[in-house]
Amino acid sequence: MSTAFDPVPASLASVAPVLVAVFILVVGNGLATTLVPLRGVMENFSPAEIGAIGSAYFVGMLGGTWLAPGIVRRAGHIRAFAALAAIAASAVLGFAIIVEPAMWMALRCIIGFCFGGLYAIVEGWVNAKATDRNRGSMLGLYNVMNFGGSATGQQFLNIAPAQSFTLFSVSAMSIVLALVPMALTRAEPPPLPVKARLDILGLARRSPIAVMGVICVGLANGSLWSLVPAVIERTGLGTTVLATFMTILILGSAASPVPLGRLSDRMDRRWMIAVICACAVAVEIGLVFVSLNPSVWMLYGLALGMGFFVPVIYPLIAAHANDRNIEGGAMHMSSTLLFLYCLGAIVGPTLASFLMARFGDGALFMHNAVVHFVLGLYVLWRISRKAPPRLDAEVQPLGQPLGEVEPQTTALASS
Repeated sequence: MSTAFDPVPASLASVAPVLVAVFILVVGNGLATTLVPLRGVMENFSPAEIGAIGSAYFVGMLGGTWLAPGIVRRAGHIRAFAALAAIAASAVLGFAIIVEPAMWMALRCIIGFCFGGLYAIVEGWVNAKATDRNRGSMLGLYNVMNFGGSATGQQFLNIAPAQSFTLFSVSAMSIVLALVPMALTRAEPPPLPVKARLDILGLARRSPIAVMGVICVGLANGSLWSLVPAVIERTGLGTTVLATFMTILILGSAASPVPLGRLSDRMDRRWMIAVICACAVAVEIGLVFVSLNPSVWMLYGLALGMGFFVPVIYPLIAAHANDRNIEGGAMHMSSTLLFLYCLGAIVGPTLASFLMARFGDGALFMHNAVVHFVLGLYVLWRISRKAPPRLDAEVQPLGQPLGEVEPQTTALASS
């Protein structure tokens, strides 16, 4: 990792409209992400059905990330963003029209497809405007806007009953309003993707930690966001406690990316990933015990810890991967990482819901603790085997035959 450091403001103007759009977009998606399982519990959907609805989101997201580079190559970043946001907003309204598990699975799949493309567009945009020396900070700022929007979305749970049409309407309105800053921006979009095909095997050669890491993060985060609202609702502490728990969780998620991202810009990011995995395991084991005897204040404290340590693992892995040049550019890298994330996130909610049905709701947190423990051990094992290539050395881009090298550039890439 380079010891030099570029301040974030130098790159901020080129990504400011995207960050504003992300905040507004995620207000709507964050509200829907909590509202759907909450309403499912009220409609007496089974844990397996709620888990399947959560997995359906990531099935769709898998397809969205796979096709995103091709969509952007055809339509451009801004028009692709507008089309996907409009489809997602329309699908959100469908939840209030047809309340049935199979239809909700289909709607979540559609929304997942759209957000797979939307996240690939915005993350590729941010990565393209960052440099090797401020990437952790820039991705941290992006995640602050992401989780800040999601935290704001949770507060709308208090304005109307979950059984009403109102909350789904608010979610759809927010997603549509995210089009405004993107449509009016004068910032120059990144270059179009060089190619549409993802190169997962190439990424695995260049950065095994990135491949293993984002799959594990998908297993844990997919289970967390899909199932924790239902777990807290079943404690019987009330919707207000659920909304507060989710808000604290997301505020913790917004608090950590910038300071930890800045720190990772000045050290080997792999050590940072390993340490944070250990902290996540400790918090999740605490939640296992609290779930057996729920205490409101203990839940809130552990929600803050889980938010601070768990979601930040993905941007740290993304920054680690993007420190290397990749053939295809930033959009290509973002789509590849999100695709692998979705592979884990498809399996995670289904597996965790099965364990919850067999061992109780605390199995959700134990599942995630095991995932983070395994990831932390794997990162330590990789550190013991090989030091990362120096940023100022020559590195081999993805998709290039072994033995051929090109000089390192500041373009975003795989590692």
